[in-house]
Amino acid sequence: MKSYGRLLNFLVDNSEKPLIIDAEGINKLNLDKLKNHKQNIVLTPHYGEMARLVKKNTNDMRENIIENSVEFSAMYNIYLVLKGPRTIIACPNGTVYVNTTGNPGMATGGSGDVLTGVISSFIGQKIEITNALKLGVYVHGSAGDIAAKNIGEYSLIASDIIKYLPEAINKLIL
Repeated sequence: MKSYGRLLNFLVDNSEKPLIIDAEGINKLNLDKLKNHKQNIVLTPHYGEMARLVKKNTNDMRENIIENSVEFSAMYNIYLVLKGPRTIIACPNGTVYVNTTGNPGMATGGSGDVLTGVISSFIGQKIEITNALKLGVYVHGSAGDIAAKNIGEYSLIASDIIKYLPEAINKLIL
């Protein structure tokens, strides 16, 4: 595990490509390294991970979630995708977006991995970073909403979100 943290922090220092850091990567990240990075960095914590990052309890963090997100994003010059009931995107310039798609059934193991993959795909297609984040979060939530409509929230799993990604994307195009 120690080598994983070293590799991650090496990439923050040296990569010239965008980095999306999720899950265990967030726990292994040296926040001081974020202050001098060269590339776009996106962190995708859920509320519990975010509370640990800002050293607050989850309830205190939730009370001022927008302000906490904007402050953290600006302090470290990163993009923050805070996963929750209404996913928040905070940009280093102070801009904030609140997503309206998604549902409680998406609070399941692997759903965040799907989101990270969708965002990575859009960034890899050379979509401007803020647009890639907004599009990724929206499409992910929309796929979750389609899945919930078809199979129900209570039985929703991450692979159901993946199954409905094409339909969610097609809704945007048509």
